Amino acid sequence: MAEKRIYNTKQRDEILRCIASFGDEHFTAADVTARLTSEGQTVGQATVYRLLERLAESEALRKYVIDGTTAACYQNREATAPEDCHEHFHLKCEKCGKLIHVECRELAKIASHMEEGHGFRIDRKKTVFYGLCGECC
Repeated sequence: MAEKRIYNTKQRDEILRCIASFGDEHFTAADVTARLTSEGQTVGQATVYRLLERLAESEALRKYVIDGTTAACYQNREATAPEDCHEHFHLKCEKCGKLIHVECRELAKIASHMEEGHGFRIDRKKTVFYGLCGECC
């Protein structure tokens, strides 16, 4: 299979700059496009999607596909420690779509109980609780 090339273009540079501006926050392709548009940059949504996918494939970004019906979220790997997504759970706001990482002793106890008491190891990277965030309540 032919290797996909990533070309150095002004658009690519602007997208990379924008991605870096999110720090360790989660973002979607639509978030990147909206931020660039608000800055007066003209970048096609398809261009953003393609670059995000390539960066996720190369593991420069973490990609979260939560339920298969909402947009994938991304996170900069450089802005987070490698173990950061293994020791917490995720909360997904059903109104605004925000994905929140949560460290919680009580949830960790449930995960331990499931493993020790039921022989079932929870994949915390894929465990999501749905509801409303504090801003949307």
